[in-house]
Amino acid sequence: MTEVEREHIRSFVLRQGRVSNAQRRHYDEDLPRWGIPYSAVLLDLAAVFGRTAPKVLEIGFGMGETLAATAATHPENDYLGIEVHTPGVGSLLKEIVARGLTNLRIVQHDAVEVLREMIAPDALAAVQIFFPDPWPKKRQHKRRLIQPAFVELLVSRLAVGGTLHVATDWEEYAEQMLEVLSAEPRLENTVAAYAPRPPSRPQTKFESRGLRLGHGVRDLVFRRSAAGR
Repeated sequence: MTEVEREHIRSFVLRQGRVSNAQRRHYDEDLPRWGIPYSAVLLDLAAVFGRTAPKVLEIGFGMGETLAATAATHPENDYLGIEVHTPGVGSLLKEIVARGLTNLRIVQHDAVEVLREMIAPDALAAVQIFFPDPWPKKRQHKRRLIQPAFVELLVSRLAVGGTLHVATDWEEYAEQMLEVLSAEPRLENTVAAYAPRPPSRPQTKFESRGLRLGHGVRDLVFRRSAAGR
């Protein structure tokens, strides 16, 4: 049993954020259509989307605007978004309906358990984690999502050649991410250190806020190699 298979420290705290009337309506009406209930059973992603196409996982999509924009721009891919907060889920469902998207599904659950129980090894073409909670106080660092055990699990779900793209506006967290990802033997950095923001990543509201506060935004783009299989 690996460390991540034991009881893990959750990287989020569920907050009672306000759910707007529109978010609640879409949550109630559209989640049965576009949501996937958590279950400790491996998903057949081709069956879920009704086709064979590259599968991209985004963890922590926030309010969902950038994930919806990405799915709309890249209809050749299928996207699975994980988020725990109801306002964000309702907001993304609203975008799915408004844009007429058919290549996007949602799981409202803890990402570690979804990866461990629902995603098959080698199933994903890419994983995106944009602006995860930095948990800035030293005593909170154990709650950070990007930890060696989690990365080990995540990489096992990536196909060889698949990419892991993370971004943060916290310099110290970026340094930790670079150290952790560089230490995983099945990952290789696509650049020397930090990557320029790829055109495929729309600028998020968190990024805009960070830039206004003078935070430098750092992207890391790693690729799964055949080593260590």
